[in-house]
Amino acid sequence: MKWRSGKEIRSLFIDFWVSKGSTHYPSFSLIPDDPSLLFTIAGMVPFKPWYLGIEKPATPRAVTSQKCVRTNDIENVGRTARHHTFFEMLGNFAWGDYFKKEAITWGWEFLTEVIGLEPERLSVTIYKDDEEAYHAWRNLVGVPEDRIFRFDRDDNFWFMGSQGPCGPCSEIMYDQGPAFSCGKPGCAVGCSCDRYLEIWNLVFTQFDLQKDGTLVPLPKKNIDTGMGLERLTSIVQRVRTDFETDLFKPLIDRACALGGVNYGDSPKTDLAVRVIADHVRSVAFMIADGILPSNEGRGYVLRRLLRRAERFGRLLGVNRPFLLDFLPDVLELMQDPYRELADNLLTIQSIIEVEEKRFDRTLQSGTELLEGEISRLASSGRGVLPGDVAFALYDTYGFPLELTAEIVEERGLAVDREGFNRQMTAQRERARGASKQKRSEMAGDVWSDLSERLGETPYSSGGEGEGTSRVTALVMNGEEVSALEEGDEGEVLLDSTPFYAEKGGQVGDRGTLSSLEGKASVLDTVVRGRGLAVHRVKVLSGTLSAGDTLRSEVNTDRQRAIRRNHTATHLLHEALGRILGGHVRQSGSLVGEGFLRFDFTHFEPLSEEQILSVEEEVNEKILANIPLEISEGSMEEARACGAKALFEEKYGEKVRIVRIPSFSVELCGGLHALSTGEIGLFKILREEGIGSGTRRITAVTGREALRHFQRLSQRMGRLGALLSVEEEAVLPRVERLQDEVKTLARRVDEVRAANLRASLDSAVKKEILSSGLEAVWGRFDGVSADTLREMGDRVKKASRGEGIVILLASAEGENVILVAMADEEAVKKGISAGKIVKEASARFGGGGGGRPNLAQGGGKDPSLLDGVYQAFLSLAEGQITKG
Repeated sequence: MKWRSGKEIRSLFIDFWVSKGSTHYPSFSLIPDDPSLLFTIAGMVPFKPWYLGIEKPATPRAVTSQKCVRTNDIENVGRTARHHTFFEMLGNFAWGDYFKKEAITWGWEFLTEVIGLEPERLSVTIYKDDEEAYHAWRNLVGVPEDRIFRFDRDDNFWFMGSQGPCGPCSEIMYDQGPAFSCGKPGCAVGCSCDRYLEIWNLVFTQFDLQKDGTLVPLPKKNIDTGMGLERLTSIVQRVRTDFETDLFKPLIDRACALGGVNYGDSPKTDLAVRVIADHVRSVAFMIADGILPSNEGRGYVLRRLLRRAERFGRLLGVNRPFLLDFLPDVLELMQDPYRELADNLLTIQSIIEVEEKRFDRTLQSGTELLEGEISRLASSGRGVLPGDVAFALYDTYGFPLELTAEIVEERGLAVDREGFNRQMTAQRERARGASKQKRSEMAGDVWSDLSERLGETPYSSGGEGEGTSRVTALVMNGEEVSALEEGDEGEVLLDSTPFYAEKGGQVGDRGTLSSLEGKASVLDTVVRGRGLAVHRVKVLSGTLSAGDTLRSEVNTDRQRAIRRNHTATHLLHEALGRILGGHVRQSGSLVGEGFLRFDFTHFEPLSEEQILSVEEEVNEKILANIPLEISEGSMEEARACGAKALFEEKYGEKVRIVRIPSFSVELCGGLHALSTGEIGLFKILREEGIGSGTRRITAVTGREALRHFQRLSQRMGRLGALLSVEEEAVLPRVERLQDEVKTLARRVDEVRAANLRASLDSAVKKEILSSGLEAVWGRFDGVSADTLREMGDRVKKASRGEGIVILLASAEGENVILVAMADEEAVKKGISAGKIVKEASARFGGGGGGRPNLAQGGGKDPSLLDGVYQAFLSLAEGQITKG
């Protein structure tokens, strides 16, 4: 068998199936069009609507090398030879076209004749009752009887869900030889060791699973196959693991060089470099597809992978941000064919840089927590760190168990690994429960049926917002109807429309539809199914019937305002990139008639100077009155001219290119002004953060911008009159008034604090707990957390010296502030102010936390304070008992 690179194997697979008449689809996004999945987890996911019958397949057969992300077994990554978070799945698919005979014989041809795998090393598995597959393998391919293995439904039958398309499958296995065996007497095909390695799964989707469990033959049978590129490459290159292939080797070498280790010398360091090599690929591809770090969903997974790579870098002794060092290797390995890595390189770099810095801060917080727990263990004479503490360090602060164990073992302590594993198992079960596919979320509906029948609605924009169209369908309450009567609200579909349907952030048009028989107000226009323009209407008079010819009239004043705002987003996008840097990429937008909202990647608030510079840049282009140039071309042509492609959009082979000559080029399907001068005026109203690495600008143009300036001018005039100063003196006068207010507020606080100090002994209550520890609590309404801490410090100074724990509260309106404190003796006995505040705040529906000696929190409803004080005493007693 000839040695081949992973890149060559990928190309050979695609070329082979294209030679068999398949259409090659470049890899789809990692973000699937499937609400039941966080990521594209298999090659068939982008084609799921075709398998479910929701959409008609655009081609009878296809081939892809699909980028995928799976994180359900993240803890196995680096520990085994084959687990990855990011991987490529080679797949060939057919819908009502070729079936088992062709899938099996062509698959065998590819593996043995194109790749050169030895036929005598190949075995196959089939579903126990699949005689058609058996015949193909035995009689058409010639696989010996003793290398065809029959398995039951659990192993060789594939289901898409609890109902729907399903069918038997056949796996092709490769014998890697005795050196890969587990050595057990029963080691054979089906064993979980690496000797008999599954390399390709052929799924024959031929049944429709009913509610009662019966299998009904599908009218059209389908093929769905999947083969991991990394796994096939490891076989072809004769290496023990995927990580030793040329798809990973440069990343492994980079990690070893950074850590000063040799691959293969230590299982511990091998694990670390494998995790880093795997995760850095995932991180780069996820950001390139528009996924940004956050505390939930895809963004949480991205942040977790990035931090996990960082943590394992610490285990190698790399105590600095280092992931950016890997990006040149990732690009060298993967930018052909995944050009999105190069197109979004600056964004990838910027996001990784910010997240690494943020993780450093989190790591420091976790280290402080761990040090506190170690001190408590030492003072109490215990030698085992509780499993729930180790898991909190893992889940909240990003400490791998190995790192925690290493730190505590240096102090002569141990970790409760069983307790940690129980917490980890519970989390996995929660994650798996949340990620189960729900077929109903992708079930067909009236829109998929209408898409199949009517196709995409042509947009007719030549009539200045007017036109005549025929009603092709009417829908009300999710069902197709023959007519809509006066007062009805429903949806109208036309054979062509001058109404622009909402997409790409631009809101849909409004207006009217009318004929001699009836008139309706168009409340909105949206896209449904595959390109259906759906007009949401309320019938004002008469009747609208299927087949009617209607006159369409768009609210053109509103549409022109939307056009101005949309064109302004292009100017804004380019201006931000020029002023802030090339990492700026649009990550979302909303273009309405009253304002525009633009989300973009950036990692700190814009300064006043930057905001003014952006406004000036945009308004200069507006004053230049530059005519827009709009054309269509291929994706390659668009890339060649430097057109920006947006994260959230999915583009076809033909794209629409919007140019503002000498300034901006973007791919965009929306409506625009004819020239920049039509925008009139541009003004930023607000700039704010909406997530890690993502900012949002809200702005107005045209008449709305003029109205904004008019309102500001009026308000400034009124302020000047109220303050009896000229306009230019308003700001200095307000600043002086603010200083006076702050001075008075400080004096009030000083007087209040003095009064509190004078009555401190009578304002607090005390109780000696069973351990001899003194518990003190009290309420001081209308004061700040700083004042509560001052009161707490005074109580500590006056204590008996045998340990004291304090809980003080302040109420103002519905809000409650809590401050808990503990001295060194109390902490040694097991008291944690942080845990007390956390549990006490929860009783108000609030939150809080902190260190063992000082913590702060709060919530709502002061009437609950008496119960909280009683709980405080119980909590303190309980902590001492556990300690």
